[in-house]
Amino acid sequence: MANMDVSLKEMMAIDGAAGAAVVDYNSGMALGVLGGSKDLDLQVAAAGNTEVVKAKLRTMDALGIQEAIEDILISLTGQYHLIRPISGRGGKGLFLYLALDRGRANLAMARHQLRGIEDRLDI
Repeated sequence: MANMDVSLKEMMAIDGAAGAAVVDYNSGMALGVLGGSKDLDLQVAAAGNTEVVKAKLRTMDALGIQEAIEDILISLTGQYHLIRPISGRGGKGLFLYLALDRGRANLAMARHQLRGIEDRLDI
């Protein structure tokens, strides 16, 4: 099992990673961040993407969808933003957030690696 700091470092080791966070979507607070830049404020991204997760959960509830979210992908012209709710025990209400440089990232590999990081994360 990996702790949050190790998991954030593993997220930043993914090809094309620009910023990583572990976020509590009940409060919108980032519990841990690594990376980012003047153009990518991870605290703002954490709070904003909390609303994305909440909106999707509300929509699924309204539709009666009983499945779990694997990940949410937001594609920008120059970036990918991956949101992965943590499904393991102790991770309820948390998600992994990873911003990637679209020109350097392999989206399929990033999703695969993020799934492995989630599996090893111990909150």
